Amino acid sequence: MKKKQKEGGIAYDPESDVLAWEISNKPITYAKEIGTVILHFTSGHAPVLIEVLEASKLIPNPEKLLQKNALPIPRIDPSIG
Repeated sequence: MKKKQKEGGIAYDPESDVLAWEISNKPITYAKEIGTVILHFTSGHAPVLIEVLEASKLIPNPEKLLQKNALPIPRIDPSIG
């Protein structure tokens, strides 16, 4: 598996065509699958990780998100309001 990662928590695995966006570094307690998206949550129901299966069907050329000149997508802390 060749997983490419970008600072800010985005990773893409072209072999499995999965895009993962880590939006928090809190521990994952459970996950919910909604179609081709898997959402991972903390015990307090805060989102931690978003996985997009079959990413290339949703995002044309998802590897472009990992390029330095692509729009930066920072990690966010849902507890900060």
